[in-house]
Amino acid sequence: MDYPVIHDEKNRRFEIRVDGATAYLSYTPVNGGLDYEHTVVPPSLGGRGIGSFLVSHALEYARQRGLKVRPSCSFVAAYIDRHPDYQRIVLADERQDR
Repeated sequence: MDYPVIHDEKNRRFEIRVDGATAYLSYTPVNGGLDYEHTVVPPSLGGRGIGSFLVSHALEYARQRGLKVRPSCSFVAAYIDRHPDYQRIVLADERQDR
């Protein structure tokens, strides 16, 4: 399923709003990229693939802008492990741990 993603630059997060609930992936700018820190999917939105959709969108956002990512969030790190084509945009110091 395709969900509209809102980029809330002020609060540094990507959001999906469904049925009155908000799922989000928060980030912090780091030298040369973005640190994807935390992914939150409310229980009422669980099981719909919303977390994976958010992560995919955030990784594509970084890739299209030539940014590197630091997957501090374990959900983001696991997604990258399952989709190794994103390894190319992971900050070099983070790849050594993988």
